[in-house]
Amino acid sequence: MIVAKTLAVVPSLLAGDLARLGEQLEVVKSAGCHWISVDVMDGHFVPNLSFGPDFVRLAKKKGFYVDTHLMVTNPLQVAPWFVEAGTDILTAHIEVLENPAEAMKQIRKMGVKSGLAVKPKTNVEGLLGAIENVDLALVMTVEPGFGGQKFMADQMPKVEALRRKIDAERLDCWIQVDGGVNASNIATCAAAGADSLVAGSAVFAAKDPAAAFRELEKNARAAVQS
Repeated sequence: MIVAKTLAVVPSLLAGDLARLGEQLEVVKSAGCHWISVDVMDGHFVPNLSFGPDFVRLAKKKGFYVDTHLMVTNPLQVAPWFVEAGTDILTAHIEVLENPAEAMKQIRKMGVKSGLAVKPKTNVEGLLGAIENVDLALVMTVEPGFGGQKFMADQMPKVEALRRKIDAERLDCWIQVDGGVNASNIATCAAAGADSLVAGSAVFAAKDPAAAFRELEKNARAAVQS
């Protein structure tokens, strides 16, 4: 579905209303949204529990491109569940991978795109070192585990370093930011070089999620067009 690295605002289901997720997905789809992020938490790698494969199935049924963010200690073991559910991208955390590059190769062999994430306290060097095997490089801008946290602007140098590396080597790789992204800081992320911008509460907790989504897109695009 996605063939070019144009800016994408990616609502996260973590901030959605479980009683009306299907309805909320239809609303953001009507605003032009085509990509959804599904957060998977195991209560071990992060202090929270969240979504399983059925949430991927729901988003796929609604026609979305889906990335699954595995905040778990055993990503390669659980990955097949989400591949079977139809995810397009599987993102694992570098902090739990003994050999990140090899893990990315294994994910690609499952027939999906590979994603590699770093938490705020993790430096970006390991991600840069594995980047040739990565389809989506994720920089967390909050400590993973809960939605609604404050955006960490001090993570932007990681995004900038990834942008330089990806552009210099002409790699086909998204740079994603996730955590506390809203209308007031999304331009900062886009200007630093991110092209996949995950927003949870800024979309689904808004009174008008469709309008919120369009505003995020507008602000992000303005940052790279100016």
